Amino acid sequence: MPTNLSLLRFPLLLACLSSTVALGCLSSTVLHGQDATATNWSRFRGPNGTGISHATAIPTQWTADDYNWVIKLPGSGHGSPVVVDGKLYVLCGRKETAERIVVCVDAPTGNIAWQKTFSSKPHRLHPANSYGSSTPAADAQGVVVTWADPDKLVLLALDPQGNELWKRDLGPYDAINGAGTSPIIVDDVVVLTNIQMDANVLVRAGVLPEKFADDDPNSSEIIAVDRKTGKTRWTTPRKTYLASYATPCLRPLPDGGQELLFVDSAFGVSGIDPQTGKVNWQTDKLLPTRTVASPVVAGDLIFGSHGRGTTGEVIYAVRAGSKTQKPQVAYEIRKSAPLTPTLIVKDDLAFLWSDTGVVTCITASTGETVWRKRVGGNYYGSPVWINQRLYCTDRNGTVVILAASKDYEVVARVPLGEPSYATPAVADDTMFLRTETQLMSLGGKSPSR
Repeated sequence: MPTNLSLLRFPLLLACLSSTVALGCLSSTVLHGQDATATNWSRFRGPNGTGISHATAIPTQWTADDYNWVIKLPGSGHGSPVVVDGKLYVLCGRKETAERIVVCVDAPTGNIAWQKTFSSKPHRLHPANSYGSSTPAADAQGVVVTWADPDKLVLLALDPQGNELWKRDLGPYDAINGAGTSPIIVDDVVVLTNIQMDANVLVRAGVLPEKFADDDPNSSEIIAVDRKTGKTRWTTPRKTYLASYATPCLRPLPDGGQELLFVDSAFGVSGIDPQTGKVNWQTDKLLPTRTVASPVVAGDLIFGSHGRGTTGEVIYAVRAGSKTQKPQVAYEIRKSAPLTPTLIVKDDLAFLWSDTGVVTCITASTGETVWRKRVGGNYYGSPVWINQRLYCTDRNGTVVILAASKDYEVVARVPLGEPSYATPAVADDTMFLRTETQLMSLGGKSPSR
């Protein structure tokens, strides 16, 4: 049962994967499915991965008494919750057994409607990864989740009542640090990035010892399956090089269609037909190190990034190509580029929130720096834009709130009491925050402060 926080204060702990970066504003004509309304947040970072919400009832300061509810989850994890039609879905894992638990929560009340547990095999993870790092994708038909161990990459669909619709084993998975990419639903298909690691690349670079050398690396691909049946619609082969943790988004086309955008280390930024999987265009090795942050669209620009360790190396603003034109780099940002947090673009301002707590505001159309300030903290979660404010949670569990404007302003810092690595979800004027073991609901009524 949900806990009323007027009775106690709670802790929060969360940890996430490394490297995601690139996002922006996309025309509402391609905000497919449920996210076209403010009542749903159906994928990682909400509508088309932009991280932008139309909510107006989220406070900028709060105490434990202000939460609508807080619940303890049946496992830990770093993936974000998603919300569709009043149902909140989140993926958890058990550290001891690697079991995965898909949880459905009644968003208004915090009551757990159902939970389903699936066996898996314990395996090596990066210390900042978890067995629940992927964010589900949801629609009126239910929820789609993914997870991996060395033997198999699983893609699973459940209906709103928790009944299994279909389950796919996509073969062995190798990424040394574990998995973390998230699926998306595009019309009547589910799209998943399955870009794995060639350990030989890291052995040759001296990053891994010789014992990790592999004579037969796993194959990589982007796969689309039928939303109703799980049967493969198309696959697009990708080079096995460095694992990608980025989640794709959509770009509107001049003819009224749309294309999928992906980032990976072997090719950089790619535009792919969502109906056929055909590559329309791609850059040439533009992002040669890790791609964890996700691509995002802002007008005629696509933002993509790469990096290593805990720092980003560069963010590129790319003008998309076509079947007849090559893509072009409009500009690049190297100073304080984020590796893991995905940037926000709104009203021609882009906000780059680095892993190490430096936030940079630029003019999105030109790349001109407006301001760059150190807010402090270390971050794996990405910021979200709510009512002219940016909300981002540091790894220690402090929500840092900034004005999303040309003038730098720290609005508030609100401690959650425990570490947190997840990105908030915002639906029906309510913000949902996830930690290692807990989930909480905030807002939904006119803020008093």
